Amino acid sequence: MRTTDLTSSTLAALRTRRPYPAVTVTLPTHRRETDNAQDSTRLRRLVAEAKHRLEDDPEVPRDARFDISGRLDKAVAEVDLRHCLDGLVIFAAAGEHQVWSLPWSVPERVVFSDTYLTRNLVSARERVRPYWVLAVAVDRTTLWSGSENTLREERTADFPAEPEPRDNVDPEREERIGDAPSAYDDERTRHYMRQVNSAVETLLATDPRPLYLMGVAPALSLLEETGGAAKAAVAKIVKGGLTNGPAPVLAEAVAPALAEHAKRDTERAIGRLEQAQGRKAFAAGLNEVWQTVKEGRIDLLVVEENYAQTVRVAEEHLLPVAEGETTGGGVQSVREDIVDEIVEAALDTGSEVAFVPDDTLAAHEHIVAALRF
Repeated sequence: MRTTDLTSSTLAALRTRRPYPAVTVTLPTHRRETDNAQDSTRLRRLVAEAKHRLEDDPEVPRDARFDISGRLDKAVAEVDLRHCLDGLVIFAAAGEHQVWSLPWSVPERVVFSDTYLTRNLVSARERVRPYWVLAVAVDRTTLWSGSENTLREERTADFPAEPEPRDNVDPEREERIGDAPSAYDDERTRHYMRQVNSAVETLLATDPRPLYLMGVAPALSLLEETGGAAKAAVAKIVKGGLTNGPAPVLAEAVAPALAEHAKRDTERAIGRLEQAQGRKAFAAGLNEVWQTVKEGRIDLLVVEENYAQTVRVAEEHLLPVAEGETTGGGVQSVREDIVDEIVEAALDTGSEVAFVPDDTLAAHEHIVAALRF
């Protein structure tokens, strides 16, 4: 599964507590064949490590040991390393397993706990900004799930949507006497548009994302007249003929609107940070932000897109780990993904998180927070 499959309810389900152990295996992967030659070997090694830990852990019941070991094997069999993205996450617990491919690198690790390690999924979902595209026409409406520059049609109980067929229609008679009604004036079409509006409201209530509407101007106007879906949209793209895709063409058509929305988001985030700085309700840099997130004080967290940092924790301070420096053992605690930890901690305390282009926050050490108090 990929980040387009991540919904709020999916994340909530993944983060619920499970009987120990809930096993998480994460592995950075490579998109190019020349680079991913060792991915298979590294994955087998990590899974072997997880199995050894299952064997050696006295807290793991015998039945769970065999079950989870088998689940790990099934997960590995499902992985297609020829088509991976930048990170692989495997979850395995008694009676279940899941495999996630992420467009973001993850640290190489095996974690045993009573919950899955979901921070990588949370961070990836926030960073890739998932969105909806609704391609609207008077005869068919389709729903597309987007992430980064990719789109995939979503087939649900409500979509694709089509109007009810007309009964007892004599098209030759209508053409002869000039009585053929316009599809945009037809009550059957208006009823169908009201159903589309209702379906969109339900969709956004269960999985809120930015919504982009696409279609010819009369279809978009009719949708707006018959309900609130158009008001919920962040942008309208006046372009018809794409209700059936194809996905690459649809993605190309929506790309300018995505870029404009991202630009507006960045401007709003920076504006809020400037206001917070003026009120002295402001934290910048890893150390300050880490302290304030632990206190639950962050209202808005803003992070550069590709900012990552491995650190050591020493006397409640974060010390960067230089490239090539060993990260194992010692008295000082090593955090391989401290930025992801901060992101997840902020989300857990109800903070808003925004990602901005690299170097936008260079003057503030790449990570900034507006504080509640």
